[in-house]
Amino acid sequence: MVEVRAVRHAVRRATEPSCPSARPTPRKAQVIAVSHAPSSVAGIRAPDTALAREATELVRDTTSDLVFHHSRRVYWFGALQGRNRDLGYDPELLYVGAMFHDLGLGERFRTSGRRFEVDSADEARRFLQGHHVPEDSVRRVWTAIALHTTPGIPEHMEPEVALVTAGVEYDVLGIGYRDVSEEGRSAIIALHPRPDFKRRILGAFTEGIRQKPETTFGNVKADVLEHCVPGFERGDFVRTILDSPWPE
Repeated sequence: MVEVRAVRHAVRRATEPSCPSARPTPRKAQVIAVSHAPSSVAGIRAPDTALAREATELVRDTTSDLVFHHSRRVYWFGALQGRNRDLGYDPELLYVGAMFHDLGLGERFRTSGRRFEVDSADEARRFLQGHHVPEDSVRRVWTAIALHTTPGIPEHMEPEVALVTAGVEYDVLGIGYRDVSEEGRSAIIALHPRPDFKRRILGAFTEGIRQKPETTFGNVKADVLEHCVPGFERGDFVRTILDSPWPE
């Protein structure tokens, strides 16, 4: 029975089309969504500070509709998980971390040679330093973004670091799906819809990193390129050790 399931899985993968490109939708949709956004969803308030508003405008104006709505959902889902876990956190820092976490997937970063998480984190750092935010707060946001695709570590760090990852894992992977009520989940999705999100986010990941495949070594984005880019060969940790110049 195991062999049959394996064969079916192999056939399904072989016949699936490559992951689609994340086609942007008209920017007007973003403006409407934000201008009519309630200050509280599912009992969680979004920060309404000058810093948060500027972060919203920057991400809204420089990313796709897909990434913008995903980033906003990450804040609310992360904040709800923070409430579930009884964690105290700075809403403004969590919000900036959520909003900037995928900025590095943008076209201008595609030949940077750095992991997209680092490009995203660096952009957040420049933004926060430009607003004279204390360095410890800047460090928390940078770390939250840089580690958001590194499972097993953020949950043991500061709440803002843990909750950016929790929000990403909830929205992308469905981890802890039933930790949020159906009512809360529906309210967030009504505000920031996710049509065909699974395939579209895979398309965004693919377009963001396909020109720098070496940055996927040892991380989950190698799975994305393996599924979505014909001919991609992932780095092999064991082979790297055995083929190193060390004689023993």
